[in-house]
Amino acid sequence: MKLKSINPFTGELTAEFDTMTEDACREAVFKGRGAFEKWKRLSVADRLKPVAKLASIFRRKKEEYARLVAVEMGKPVRQAVSEIEKCALLCDYYHRSAEKALMSETIETDAAKSYVVFDPLGVILGIMPWNYPFWQVTRWAVPALAAGNVCLLKHASNVPLTAIEMEKIFCEAGFPEHVFQTLLIGPQSAERLIEQDLVDGVSLTGSVAAGAAIASLAGKNLKKSVMELGGSDPFLVFADADLDKAARAAARARTTNAGQSCIAAKRLIVAESVFDAFRDKFVEAMSTIKMGDPLDMSTDLGPVARKEFLATLDKQLDDALKKGASVFRGPEPPERGYFFRPAVLTGLTPDMLVLKEEVFGPVAVLAAATSEEEMIRIANGTEFGLGAAIWTKDVEKAQKLAREIDSGFVAINCIVKSDPRLPFGGVKKSGFGRELSHYGLKEFVNIKTVVVGQ
Repeated sequence: MKLKSINPFTGELTAEFDTMTEDACREAVFKGRGAFEKWKRLSVADRLKPVAKLASIFRRKKEEYARLVAVEMGKPVRQAVSEIEKCALLCDYYHRSAEKALMSETIETDAAKSYVVFDPLGVILGIMPWNYPFWQVTRWAVPALAAGNVCLLKHASNVPLTAIEMEKIFCEAGFPEHVFQTLLIGPQSAERLIEQDLVDGVSLTGSVAAGAAIASLAGKNLKKSVMELGGSDPFLVFADADLDKAARAAARARTTNAGQSCIAAKRLIVAESVFDAFRDKFVEAMSTIKMGDPLDMSTDLGPVARKEFLATLDKQLDDALKKGASVFRGPEPPERGYFFRPAVLTGLTPDMLVLKEEVFGPVAVLAAATSEEEMIRIANGTEFGLGAAIWTKDVEKAQKLAREIDSGFVAINCIVKSDPRLPFGGVKKSGFGRELSHYGLKEFVNIKTVVVGQ
């Protein structure tokens, strides 16, 4: 099997690599286990020393890494720079907070002494996606390493150059040899690592199908797992919302990274009394989006990451049109590249694929609702539960409604975006477990109770 890096703007093959043999993969695991025995015995403060260096590397080389992202998966370079900067912020956060978060906790009981400690689990496999190729790896690996684990990265097959670069970055930052390793392997090899009892935990960010397969395998083999899967995030616009601001935010939330984000605003649910006004403002905002070369700093919308994604988006759009939806199409895309022309759909029915499936591209769907109750019902009427946004001037009401929405994250008068200081994850088919904050830091630890008798 070959892992190919193909530029989605030019269609050219940039690089290709043979996958590792099973023996080479097992050898990497055993080297990781050997490194773990030393790494886990370091103090948290010592384990955090390379994290500070990691942040400085991200900042110093952000333009270089951003160009790699743009060439390998098509993200506009301006957005890619922001991704790399966010990686540095995450390093800053854990460098400052992880030692305190991992301190033992004394609990008063009838014993002479009782307390809880947080011991690392061991070798953690990260199965990471291509859409945020630096950020997703960093947000999984840094807290896992800080807690004393070692990390094996199985990155998406279309970003092998980024995968290789990630190992170089962690090595340059000063992490000991084999504490962070990239495995150039396919899905079957990753599954064998779990089946053959070679890893102690697995974190996956990806599709529902991939998550179901890996979670099932991890469960069968009693491995701790965290799953961050797809989303169909509702974007609720109430009658009293600032429609101009909401429309601009919705367009940005739907088209960033070519709409290839699990937390993109995918279903816009608008109060009926302002539906026409909001639709017009949203369509106008979508029409001003600049499509083009992802290496151009002025580009807003780049190509989708892989050619086959275009067929999926066409299928979802055609299905909606055949079933009676109306469509507004955004600006014409460039003649070359894997571009999908933005689309805004109205006149929806529940049987349309754009409502039943996750739409991973610049397609927005608008639905009108006659009451707050109907807005919440539509918002929750999906198998996903990752993020949601509420737009209204009545913030107190919005905070009450936030408790009624089935999601792991609710943004009020802003767009959904992860923050290293806040836990991130979903419910229903959007997954389980949490990343980021002190909650994510403790996902791959043994929460051990120690009791001293009287």
